[in-house]
Amino acid sequence: MTCTLPETPEFTDYSTPRSIFSAPLSEYELGISEALVQELFLKHVFQKGSGSLYGLARTLCLPVELVENVFHRMKTRQMVEIKGMSGDDYNFVLTHAGKAEVQDRLQISRYSGPVPVPLALYQQAVREQVFKTRVNRAKLKEAYGDLTLDPSMLNRLGPALSSCKSMFLYGPSGTGKSSLAERLLRVFNEPIAIPHAIEVDGNIITVFDPAVHAPVADPPPDRDPRWMYCSRPCIIVGGELVASMLEAHREGDTGSYTAPLHMKANNGVFVIDDFGRQLIAPRDLLNRWIVPLDRRIDYLTIASGQKFEIPFEVFVVFSTNLNPSELADEAFLRRIPNKILVDAVANPVFDEIVLRRLEAQHWAAEPGAADYLRELCKNRGGDLRPCYPRDMFRIIDSICTFEERTPSLNIADIDRAAELYFCATWLLW
Repeated sequence: MTCTLPETPEFTDYSTPRSIFSAPLSEYELGISEALVQELFLKHVFQKGSGSLYGLARTLCLPVELVENVFHRMKTRQMVEIKGMSGDDYNFVLTHAGKAEVQDRLQISRYSGPVPVPLALYQQAVREQVFKTRVNRAKLKEAYGDLTLDPSMLNRLGPALSSCKSMFLYGPSGTGKSSLAERLLRVFNEPIAIPHAIEVDGNIITVFDPAVHAPVADPPPDRDPRWMYCSRPCIIVGGELVASMLEAHREGDTGSYTAPLHMKANNGVFVIDDFGRQLIAPRDLLNRWIVPLDRRIDYLTIASGQKFEIPFEVFVVFSTNLNPSELADEAFLRRIPNKILVDAVANPVFDEIVLRRLEAQHWAAEPGAADYLRELCKNRGGDLRPCYPRDMFRIIDSICTFEERTPSLNIADIDRAAELYFCATWLLW
């Protein structure tokens, strides 16, 4: 699995209602039980051996005023005792009663992360952060400016992205399907709020994942600390995808749960690369998602058997070099309205790719070498695929590195690279 972490946006444009994410003024506004907040408070102090109000505010992701309220209640119940002061902050430890309380709770759940948000608030937040970007030709040209595309490709991508509906990219390998999918976040780049964790009937499911979610540089100062402001996520999975990745996973050592991949990708992009080559059978995956793609909701189940609803606001991209009709039936394909063929390119597009690569790598080119490369790729490869210049340039660079000379594009090295890159004719049956 790979995740695309886009560059931090230089702007701050929070399009969702601030009231959802404003810092809570009372424990009631947290939306979860007082007992759970107190439990997490005690667990943090227990694990660190001692605590302070400001330190717990950071680790619990709560305003310090609410942490102080919990502290005074714990002190009244003789769960904590003060050991000193650091400026205007208390230093305290657990009493014997506090330690006994924590150890009982640890038998049930060892989760001691940030205070979660309630499921209902998460559902509301996801639905209010759906894609709002207006997609036009100028936006697409900017997003895909580092790729050389036929204008007809933008004509097909534009309406598909404007609809924000799932997309099927299909065509021969090496035609740039993955590159098209990976750059979607350049189109949809507004910051969104993602909770550290959510609470479902006393169970905690972690959502924020630093490997997936890239925090923005300048979050609003009055936000609820339980939410992280991040760029929209992009998760890319290939052959490693298995059915368990699409379900809430119970962590055996903590008793809490980890959100499935598509939940982490909510309000973002989920690319299934090389679709049809996963460990999970294509039809099993399609059956798993036929309802979410149609109704924009999914249902997860936890160990107790409880089933709950989450939004499925994910831009799903299926990318494959197999025939879509052999992977999915008509009922499923109907739920993916955008099916885009990404085929081999014409001579002018291929030549432009070669030229841009020469400029990027500062290579000299022997007269006629670019034309020779194009015709060789067409004859040996059967057509012109955008991956050929990249792959051939890499092999030529390796040849020159091995021979300790400056790389350039010349006919002799092109022939040597082709010997390594293309299969011998007698092997093609």
